[in-house]
Amino acid sequence: MCDLNPGLAAHDVEAIVSTFFDEIARRLAANGRVELRGFGAFSTRARDARVGRNPRTGETVDVDAKRVPYFKPGKEMRARLNV
Repeated sequence: MCDLNPGLAAHDVEAIVSTFFDEIARRLAANGRVELRGFGAFSTRARDARVGRNPRTGETVDVDAKRVPYFKPGKEMRARLNV
């Protein structure tokens, strides 16, 4: 782990990061959106039910409709990546 703040113990940093990700997950589970300015936005997208295939046996399998997490990078993030 990178030691950016020597005043914080590793377990404190772990608790902060864990809380941060838990809150993002909670908001997405409530069908919300989380935007971090300059970084990007987390949201969910709906996937329709479909017929899939078991790659091991080749047997067809019904896949239920579901929501999946989606991340869209922000303008500043894209600019940093494409310098």
